Amino acid sequence: MPLINVIIPAYNEEKSIAKVIKAIPPGLVAEVIVVNNNSTDATASVAAEAGATVLHEPNAGYGNACLKAIDYVAAKSAATQPDIIVFLDGDFSDFPEEMPKLVQPILQKDADLVIGSRALGQREYGAMMPQQIFGNWLATTLLKWMYKARFTDLGPFRAIKLQTLLDLDMRDRTYGWTVEMQAKAARKRIKYAEVPVSYRRRIGTSKVSGTVKGTLMAGYKIIFTIFKYV
Repeated sequence: MPLINVIIPAYNEEKSIAKVIKAIPPGLVAEVIVVNNNSTDATASVAAEAGATVLHEPNAGYGNACLKAIDYVAAKSAATQPDIIVFLDGDFSDFPEEMPKLVQPILQKDADLVIGSRALGQREYGAMMPQQIFGNWLATTLLKWMYKARFTDLGPFRAIKLQTLLDLDMRDRTYGWTVEMQAKAARKRIKYAEVPVSYRRRIGTSKVSGTVKGTLMAGYKIIFTIFKYV
């Protein structure tokens, strides 16, 4: 069985992070890595108590947190280095128990990157704000036009082979992380797939879609990233 590590970037998720960790299917994952992204609450201690390895990234930004975890994983010995990385949000909006179907296309050698699509799955009413739904549609439409990529979502719940991830040479440090991965994968003709995933209202307020500033900054960065790698 391939080794799987889970990476969870987390900023002020003390109320949800333990629920996320405990919902990960037992026996499937070798290590859960929570990156405490400059939280001002008890996210780090709650995550550690729930059994996760906690890394600290003081520089704010989703991409910064992911890059911190990738450096940690890449430095592991050959015996403990994972074959597959699963990215998961720390707000309990994703369903970690759906992880087996997320990694299945990789295990079957049908894909090297799998996106959990909220657009194809069951979404609780109000789980995604209208600006998120529109932003996903716009971004995936641009990816189709400019990269010939048929994605339906930029969902954060995703699985990728570690070597594929390293080959993508990820750079974005903030809001463009997810779309950078998909744009580069399309450009490099990496085999990808989507699977329907469920999505519910997050615990707490979104730091991105929950504010006008966050929404505008994320939208700008996503569109900029799509054009950057065309």
